[in-house]
Amino acid sequence: MCNRYRMTAKQAELAARYGVPASYLEDETFPPPELFPDNLAWTVRENDSGRVLDVMRWGFPHRVRGKSGKMLDRKITNVRNLDSPFWRSALVNPERRCVVPVTDFCEWEGEKGAKIARWFSVPSRPIFSFAGVWRPLEGGERAFAFLTCEPNSLVAPIHPKAMPVVLDDEGEARWLQEDWADARELVSPFPSQLMTVA
Repeated sequence: MCNRYRMTAKQAELAARYGVPASYLEDETFPPPELFPDNLAWTVRENDSGRVLDVMRWGFPHRVRGKSGKMLDRKITNVRNLDSPFWRSALVNPERRCVVPVTDFCEWEGEKGAKIARWFSVPSRPIFSFAGVWRPLEGGERAFAFLTCEPNSLVAPIHPKAMPVVLDDEGEARWLQEDWADARELVSPFPSQLMTVA
């Protein structure tokens, strides 16, 4: 499960990369260089006017029953089960899909207590995209999560369970616009030969 990534590009770079206006935030320190669940982060989605750069909170709110029987609030950050009713309304509606701009993402290697952070990047794409979904929250905020899939041969030795769904340029447009039957085909491992790990 990927719960740490970097977005080191500034708003103007994101606007140029995704072809959207850059008139939302003047704060050049946003976002922090490393992002964790419940942080605010940049996303790109489409509305009636076209693509927009949007700030959303990472993690879908979800209530679960704890061991004591008490209801607990959790944040779900990764989408793995594409057939779950929890995700269905966001996945099947292109307006509820987004892409998440990323410069690197982290998976942990090693045993508990001695884990090492391994950072994955796409050298040909200084800013690349995860396939994401979003939902509105109370108070006008939005929350996002991104999809995961089987890991490719570069990620699997470090994190054998899953990797984020990384999109190429064509995949970004399809993810934001196509019906679910077509968009679902994008949920696959990114080519390992196009990635590096440090």
